[in-house]
Amino acid sequence: MYRYTPFDKAFVGERAAQFRDQVERRISGALSEDEFRPLRLMNGLYLLLHAYMLRIVIPYGTLDSRQMRALADISERWDKGYAHFTTRQNIQLHWPALRDVPDILDALARVDMHAIQSSGPCIRAITSDHFAGAAADEVDDPRPTAEFVRQWSTDHPEFAFLPRKFKIAVSGSGADRAATSFHDIGLKLVRNGKGAPGYEVSVGGGLGRTPMIGKVLRRFLHREDLLPYLEAILHVYNRIGRRDNKYKARVKITLHENGLAEFTRRVEENFLLQATRFDGSEQAEFARIEADFTPPVFKEAPVEGFERALRQDPLFRSFCETNLARHKAPDHAIVTVSLKAHGATPGDASAAQMRALADIAQQWSHDELRVSHEQNIILPHVHKADLPAVFQALRAAGLSTANIGLISDLIACPGMDYCDLATARSTNVAQGIAKRFDALKLEHDIGHLKLKISGCINACGHHHIGHIGILGLEKSGVESYQITLGGDGSENAAIGKPIGPGFGPEQIIPAIERLVMAYLALREDADEGFLTTYRRLGPAPFKTAIYHSGEQINAA
Repeated sequence: MYRYTPFDKAFVGERAAQFRDQVERRISGALSEDEFRPLRLMNGLYLLLHAYMLRIVIPYGTLDSRQMRALADISERWDKGYAHFTTRQNIQLHWPALRDVPDILDALARVDMHAIQSSGPCIRAITSDHFAGAAADEVDDPRPTAEFVRQWSTDHPEFAFLPRKFKIAVSGSGADRAATSFHDIGLKLVRNGKGAPGYEVSVGGGLGRTPMIGKVLRRFLHREDLLPYLEAILHVYNRIGRRDNKYKARVKITLHENGLAEFTRRVEENFLLQATRFDGSEQAEFARIEADFTPPVFKEAPVEGFERALRQDPLFRSFCETNLARHKAPDHAIVTVSLKAHGATPGDASAAQMRALADIAQQWSHDELRVSHEQNIILPHVHKADLPAVFQALRAAGLSTANIGLISDLIACPGMDYCDLATARSTNVAQGIAKRFDALKLEHDIGHLKLKISGCINACGHHHIGHIGILGLEKSGVESYQITLGGDGSENAAIGKPIGPGFGPEQIIPAIERLVMAYLALREDADEGFLTTYRRLGPAPFKTAIYHSGEQINAA
């Protein structure tokens, strides 16, 4: 993983010191809240429903045991002893006191972390595939590109005050685990016919009140052209993006209003201008960064103990069936640690659990952890011989839930319990669904199913791209939950469609149960996943199941 240089350390330290002075002036009254707001947002500090919230950057979701332990210590000393991992691969503290935030930033700086550009109208933290550098299906490791773009975009003077926030994601395999189609810029690592590395570039994806799938501007962009091409896109957006209406200020609206052909023409013209500003020396910087992502020296050991544990321990076998993914080294595995124990708040981890994860990563995963878009933690490099010990350590920490990819591995934003933008609660719905299907003992029979919940139209829970999405709204002073079906955040990108009127807080979980039971009755066999069934039959039988539960459900 990337290691901070002396410049990086000085930069982060100076920003923390600068913000300390700004906080002192806010507390003294020298700065009003209106004056302080843009300053705190540039340092990841929000003022939400009950308290401040600090969003800490975990670039492309990668951190080590030292950093995870520091996060645990910070959560205990200055918060309530837990932290929330987000769909942006970041981590949030929901209860810091304003006077303590400078001390938190100092503590983060000591372990090469910060909260810079995790908010505001700028280029936000760069996200990536959480299996990067480990996945068996990887074309190239996307993390060097993500770090390259992160360094270019941090404190970029021209892009610090864009029309709205701007998000970039990088994927390194054919299976898009970074949801690149739903970012302002999506970069997919590809190789041309001669084997040269480059990118497929899409622009204009996003969720929120106007969900859109990104459109491809370039099928192949040479690696050396990446920065001038990104600059061209940002220049065009900064120049013609709308600033009169924040709901129409994202680049997806800019592209939509101008049309793909005109937007592409402007970008290509600007790219020719930008290319003259780069002399090729940035590729030496890319090579320097890339050297930090050399794969670890993988352990060699027999795997008989792993195979014996599979035969003898049904709990371990269940964990392996759901929580492991193929590693590029055949005798290794990628382990996904669920932060979705049945009835727990999705994405939350206690300080004790974070320390346990740090210990496990240090001992058995080459001192590396990842945060996934699905609010879980990844141990990217675990030898199969060590999996039984890893499982027992996770079990002791309450982190061995075997539900990755199942209905209880759902995404939920914090909702109205924390957020002043939310119009409905979301975590209680998530907890109720998880507990209900755990009680029914149907999760494994249902199989792969992505359920996502947002507490408002801003879609932080990514409900638009859930196979089943739930959007919490306010209707006549009462929470109402709208169901969407057919979303997909993968390489087969699709936006879910509302199925009908919303449900009240007491009705939504039974409605989801009816929906899932209909799927079990309608699928052709146990191997047909929910999305396949939905795409084969369309919404009609599912709508019948949800709103007319007494009627017969059949494929006809």
